[in-house]
Amino acid sequence: MNKLIQQIASKTSLKKEHIANILKLLDEGSTIPFIARYRKEMTGGASDEVLRDFEAIYMSAKKLLERKEEVSRLISERATLTTELKKSIDEADSLRVLEDIYRPFKEKKNTRATTAIANGLTPLADILQNARLTLEEFKREAKKFLNATVLSVEDAIKGAQDILAERYADEPRERESIRDTMLRFGSLETKATKTFDENGSFKNFAGKSEKVAHIPSHRYLAIMRGVHEKELSVKISIDLERVEENIKRTKIPRNAQSSKELLFDAYKDGLKRLLLPSLEREVQSIVKEKADISAIDVFGKNLGQLLMTPPVTKRVILGVDPAFVSGCKLAVIDENGKYLDSAVIYPTEPKKDYHNSKEKILALAKKYDIKAVAIGNGTASRETQEFFARLNREENAKLNYTVVSEAGASVYSASKIAQDEYPQLDVTIRGAISIAQRLGDPMAALVKIDPKSLGIGQYQHDVDQKLLEKKLIDVTGDLVNRVGVDINAASLSLLGFVAGIGAKIAQNIIAFREGEGAFKSKNELLKVKGLGKKAYEQAAGFIRIKDAKETLDNTGVHPESYEAAKKLKGLDLNAINVDEKAKELAIGKETLRDIIKELQKPGFDPREELLAIPFKDGITDIKMLKEGSFVSGVVRNIADFGAFVDIGLKNDGMIHISKMSAKRITHPLEVLSLNQFLPQIEVVSIDQEKGKVGLSLIYTTPAP
Repeated sequence: MNKLIQQIASKTSLKKEHIANILKLLDEGSTIPFIARYRKEMTGGASDEVLRDFEAIYMSAKKLLERKEEVSRLISERATLTTELKKSIDEADSLRVLEDIYRPFKEKKNTRATTAIANGLTPLADILQNARLTLEEFKREAKKFLNATVLSVEDAIKGAQDILAERYADEPRERESIRDTMLRFGSLETKATKTFDENGSFKNFAGKSEKVAHIPSHRYLAIMRGVHEKELSVKISIDLERVEENIKRTKIPRNAQSSKELLFDAYKDGLKRLLLPSLEREVQSIVKEKADISAIDVFGKNLGQLLMTPPVTKRVILGVDPAFVSGCKLAVIDENGKYLDSAVIYPTEPKKDYHNSKEKILALAKKYDIKAVAIGNGTASRETQEFFARLNREENAKLNYTVVSEAGASVYSASKIAQDEYPQLDVTIRGAISIAQRLGDPMAALVKIDPKSLGIGQYQHDVDQKLLEKKLIDVTGDLVNRVGVDINAASLSLLGFVAGIGAKIAQNIIAFREGEGAFKSKNELLKVKGLGKKAYEQAAGFIRIKDAKETLDNTGVHPESYEAAKKLKGLDLNAINVDEKAKELAIGKETLRDIIKELQKPGFDPREELLAIPFKDGITDIKMLKEGSFVSGVVRNIADFGAFVDIGLKNDGMIHISKMSAKRITHPLEVLSLNQFLPQIEVVSIDQEKGKVGLSLIYTTPAP
């Protein structure tokens, strides 16, 4: 355990005592959200983000230690584990370094070197490596190794060279040196293949060369997609002459005789035939891993911002799933997200039935007192917005609307979750319900959908899917627990993300709720099948019961702290001396601060602190735009190179990273966030034919 703590301490800023505490909590089955929220004194107040990073470092360190033990055992079984070798293994700070150490001892399949070794040519290879003989003397020596399988001097020399080529390619220091050269100074060169489409998606990538160290992650992923689709080929090139000169300088003995030319040829063969291809694969893997982590990080941040979109509360919402031929599907949900009614209208081409569409909308608005409209951003979205703008203008309908991303709505509407929730409804109506619920409570609606279908981030289908899946689950779980869950209203999907619960217990909670009625207190959770004391400990603080008799049950105060919280009732919470009161109540200062915060705002939703979703009643037409004009919009997606902004057109406008800030930034997330409303954006380019609009936050003309 001490080795593990030391290993983690070298890669994190956490104190060793806190590392030990976190490891103990994890071993006891505690979840990251629980540790972050309710064990702050034990962790030094580490956030869930810090703890997620810790978890990754912990798993990596654990894996490294386990592999060190395995490598030591394997080497001991096949050779002598010298003190120097054992020290190298113990000091290895990564799996890559460790595998370099182990590589010479690995059992190899049939190679040219293993064949030469089997033919008894190892002693001849040793003689050549010393290079103390002249070429003629070495040839005479090689003649002594002829046998039934080695038929000529040339064969003997070639076999000795094969052994040395493999020795060179397996040498840890050489591998590390050339790998480092590739990563720091190598160039990624791309070429068009025979199946390359000159007008296709990868037309700007062929015939390019870029430093491996400087290539942006999103561009590398795009190139590798081109490789996958057999339109591009890639190669990493380095200065071979420099490497070969280094071999002469460091690998050839100073007093070598003329046989050194054979030795140099052996090392060059090892370099070109064995070492470079092997390291090129490794470097590609390293760059891919780095690109994956970067893309997944962007995806996770986008997802986090999307899930934390403020809910539109206390309003009946009309969800609209736009379409042309099949019509616009409508779904009405109440203030709690419950489905009320549905209809289909045809306000756009080809029917363009404004009158009947108007009558249906006005009737629904009157019947249910609709206060907000969520319009999907897919096909016919702009035309549907025009319909509602006209309705507001000509009929004074006062139906303020906003555009909602409908990415994944069709995936949800055909899913088992949707079938279980709305078995009597058509899939198209389920899609409209999802669009409405995304406005009413984005988190509750979006956790039902595979995050990869939400249209956020970049290249999500090209990255390591296991890493992506873990990131998405972690982000969603952390945010769901940060907000808290109303156990009497939450869906199966939402409940499944509560710390300590999971899918199976979530099903049992739903079954209990349907059989016994609404939960009246948190203690009733212990009556749920499969929900034991440990699960209760992990989950209870994140559960909310709005109409509970005990007001603390509608807060983030953990039941283990109820006794302390009740002693604060009647006190001026703003005047409490935290140091003194914490000692008096025998609880941690961080825990006390959290209790005070919860008592000041019972039932508080952290999303309420964020800017509300903007509504509008007009429409923007690309024909109305001109360069230098100003528009407003909502950020819909963020990538490494820029952000896509909904400005009311069919296609989102794009702000390139170079147009976001007068100060230099390295990523759009430094200045923008998903669903952020931008009240003033300058139009800097317009392509009406392609429907593309370039935007800028750095004004080239005076802002109005």
